[in-house]
Amino acid sequence: MSDDDHIAEPLPLDAWHRARGARMVPFAGYAMPIQYEGIIAEHTWTREHAGLFDVSHMGQLTLSGEGLDEALETILPADVKSLGVGRMRYSLLLTETGGIIDDLMFSRWPTKIYMVVNGAVKAGDIAHMREKLPAAITLTHMTERALLALQGPEAFAALARLTTGQWDLSALTFMMGGPYQIGGIDAFITRSGYTGEDGFEISVDATDVEKVADLLCQQPEVKPIGLGARDSLRLEAGLPLYGHDLDTDIDPVSADLGFAISKRRRAEGGFPGADLILKHLSDGAPTKRVGFAVEGRLPAREGAEIFAGDTKVGTITSGGFAPTVGAPIAMGYVAAAHAAPGTSLEIEVRGKRLAATVTPMPFVPHRYVRKGAA
Repeated sequence: MSDDDHIAEPLPLDAWHRARGARMVPFAGYAMPIQYEGIIAEHTWTREHAGLFDVSHMGQLTLSGEGLDEALETILPADVKSLGVGRMRYSLLLTETGGIIDDLMFSRWPTKIYMVVNGAVKAGDIAHMREKLPAAITLTHMTERALLALQGPEAFAALARLTTGQWDLSALTFMMGGPYQIGGIDAFITRSGYTGEDGFEISVDATDVEKVADLLCQQPEVKPIGLGARDSLRLEAGLPLYGHDLDTDIDPVSADLGFAISKRRRAEGGFPGADLILKHLSDGAPTKRVGFAVEGRLPAREGAEIFAGDTKVGTITSGGFAPTVGAPIAMGYVAAAHAAPGTSLEIEVRGKRLAATVTPMPFVPHRYVRKGAA
C-alpha cells in the first residue's frame, strides 16, 4: 500500500481488490490496483487468456435532449448524426486551437448517447461540455455505475457462458454495444477496450459489480489484472494515454489520430480547431507521434529527449519494457522530417544515448473482432 493511499478515494471494488492481494496505488484520485501477482505475469495472462480490469475511475456519462447530434458535432470532430443504435465511436474533445482536451468513446442508445471519458480529467470534461452544449441538452454523470474491462483472446468464451440478452453475444463485433444480463444482473456491454486484444467493457450498477467480478473470475480463463499490465498492454498496442501522449498542446493529426476526424466533418468543418486540423490533414503536421524500438535492455521513459546527432528532435511520452516483444519500446513526438519508419535516432537515458529506430505501431498486432471478419 502506498503512503498516499489514504488520500485516494476508494472504488466500489476496493475491498475485493485488497482481498485478492492487490498492491494499491493512487491514480486519477482513486486507490487502484497496480498489480496482483506481477506485471509481466498479468500482461502475459491477458495476451494468452483473459484479464479483468477495474476501470471504474472512468467517467460514465449520458447525454440527451432536443438537437443532441447537432450539439455534439459542435464540440466533437465525429460524425454523430450517422451513428446507429448499438454503434460506438472514438472521438476527441478539442480546444478552439485544436488541442486535445480528452479522448473518449461514445455509443448510441435508443434515446441517449452514452459516453466514457478519462478518469483523471472527467470533472473538467463535464464542466467543458456543460459550458459548450445548449441548455436543452441534459448531461448526467452516472456516479452510481462501475465499469469493468474483460480483455484477451478468451474473453468471449468466458463472458458468453454467463451472458443472456436480446442478441447472442457473438452478434457484438468491435465497436458495438448493447444491453445484456450477466448472471441475471443488468449490464451494458460494448466490444471494445484498450489492450489491442479482443475484449469487452461492462457497465453495471456499483452495487452489483462485486457479484459480476466474482462470476467472471470464477471462469478458468479469467484473472484480475492491475494498472501496470494495462499500461504495458496499451503501449504494445500503440494506443496513446491521455495526460502522457495526448494533451491540450497536441492536435489530432500530430497525435496520428486523424482517423477520428470523419470524412463528412473533414468536408464541412465546424468543429473546434478545424482550421488548424484540416490544414495539418492536407499539408502534414510539423511533428508526429511515432513508435520506437530501443536497443539494449534499458527502457526509455516519459520525458527522455530524442536526438538526431547533436540536435534534439523530440521527446518520449510513454515507454517501458514490452513483455510480448521481449525488448524496450517507446512512443513519442518527433519533427516530421525524422518520423519515417526505419529512421535511426538516439534517446538520452540517464546520461547515455540509446540507439532507437522509428517503428510502425502497433508493436503487437491488434486482434479486434471486426464485423465481416472470418
